[in-house]
Amino acid sequence: MPTRVRVLGCSGAIAQGCRTTAFLLDDDALIDAGTGVGDLSLDEMWRIDHVLLTHSHLDHVAALPLMLDAVASHRLASGAPPLQVHALPGTIDALRRHLFNDTIWPDFTTIPSAHAPLMRFVPFEVGDVVAIGAKRIEVLPAVHTVPAAGFAVAAQAGGPHWVFSGDTGRNPAFWDRVNQLDVAHLVI
Repeated sequence: MPTRVRVLGCSGAIAQGCRTTAFLLDDDALIDAGTGVGDLSLDEMWRIDHVLLTHSHLDHVAALPLMLDAVASHRLASGAPPLQVHALPGTIDALRRHLFNDTIWPDFTTIPSAHAPLMRFVPFEVGDVVAIGAKRIEVLPAVHTVPAAGFAVAAQAGGPHWVFSGDTGRNPAFWDRVNQLDVAHLVI
């Protein structure tokens, strides 16, 4: 069965009817966590166990701390594993320093404890493949003002891909790799 992709937001700003970047894959993973995540019900948010971030800009991460806060008591009561936030090391560093720093927002990597946190950062590099259930998500290169990535999502190994570039400028390495894939859908 192909991966279901639900567009929650694909705008760079907010206004009536506009939400910033977020895509729900099946019901268990997000690519980016922009303001569109706020349109999900609590039940839908509880099912998300993985978030893959293209980069650290606010239009791609704004709802992450709020979503985690909204579902924290349920995740703790149910014994759910930590929310896995997959990102480039530079993105993780930016989130630790500027967002989850106990000044702007609580550090959910230490709540309720460092041994059993609500959230865990999982670093990846360009070229890595993240497996979430049957989904295979390849990390693609992006060119931006901060460390950035795109993704090629296949419902199974060797299947057609849904490709998302994230924010990127001229990027020959991205196109070289995309031209090697069986692409069903391309979002740029």
